[in-house]
Amino acid sequence: MKLASFNIENLFDRPKAMNLPTLSAGTPILKDYSRLNELVQRPTYSATAKQEMLDIMGRHAGLLGPNKASKFIILRDIRGQLFRKPKSAPAEIVAGGRGDWIGWFELLTEPIKETATENTARIIGLLDADVLCVVEAEDRTGLKRFNEDVLPRVGVTPYEHVMLIDGNDERGIDVAILCRQGFSIVRMLSHVDDTDADGIIFSRDCAEYEIQTALGNRLLVLVNHFKSKIGGGGGKRLRQAQRVREIYDSRLAEGHEFVAVVGDLNETPDEPSMDPLIRDGSTLSDIMVHSKFAGDGRPGTHGNGTKSSKLDYILMSPKLSAKVKSGRIERSGVWGGQNGTLFPHLPEIATAKDAASDHAALVADFNL
Repeated sequence: MKLASFNIENLFDRPKAMNLPTLSAGTPILKDYSRLNELVQRPTYSATAKQEMLDIMGRHAGLLGPNKASKFIILRDIRGQLFRKPKSAPAEIVAGGRGDWIGWFELLTEPIKETATENTARIIGLLDADVLCVVEAEDRTGLKRFNEDVLPRVGVTPYEHVMLIDGNDERGIDVAILCRQGFSIVRMLSHVDDTDADGIIFSRDCAEYEIQTALGNRLLVLVNHFKSKIGGGGGKRLRQAQRVREIYDSRLAEGHEFVAVVGDLNETPDEPSMDPLIRDGSTLSDIMVHSKFAGDGRPGTHGNGTKSSKLDYILMSPKLSAKVKSGRIERSGVWGGQNGTLFPHLPEIATAKDAASDHAALVADFNL
């Protein structure tokens, strides 16, 4: 059986701030968006918090206007009770705290170029995975539409099972799983409510899927998308890695032999936040360092494939690792370098906007 991990970076719609030419271009917008939603959740708005809200909203032309929307962010103010803007006076926050109004800030989206969506489907066809773990899917409805409508359009057989559990991220970047006929989901479990001393642990989810393979074996897959690199977040990723390790250890103790931790962990292997998963006594091993993995000379999985961009993983329990037949990286959906010439890509990719994703996909083939 083949297991694959692929960050598809949305299928049909993506937040505008996350679809700019470079990651750094969208970083200040995403930081402001996150901070605004953090501030408005406070029970009481201090004078300092109110001023910070106004300062951030003022940086995004239109948020303080009648439409309450900038190019990238919109305020969903159900009854117009967060702020007021008199004609001849500065805007002011009139709500005294979270209980005084109903609403939230939301990132505006834009359609993904149709060619890019079709190229995502082409890459999935090249992966030819029996169990496909995807990162950054909008919702189950969209994923089913993609599976049933787009995959056949490029000659790829749709998957029999499509499952996505809504996670903690409001931007429509959830983790999901697709399974071919003969590979059934027999159990699933969400960890969106897992907490520690600092609060909610997972930025999206650590979704558990137990799969019965065509040969009758059971594979347990933990699909993850750790905290993004925007704003650092190493401490958050460490908490997430620690919790995944706890779940992994407990599943081994319960008798699960074939376990995979899969997804975009947003961290390079040498960082301390990866210690719980690949050091500190962990028995998990990465497909990319397995003796049967066929690399392409580039150690990273994101962008140009440099060492500092190794973000995606298929981590395996010892008995699963022993079942590896082969492993590889599929980079042909990525636009490499400024001109797309660093490595071969699909002939249908003529510009960076046509790329299936900024992430290469990983595949592991098992005797399972």
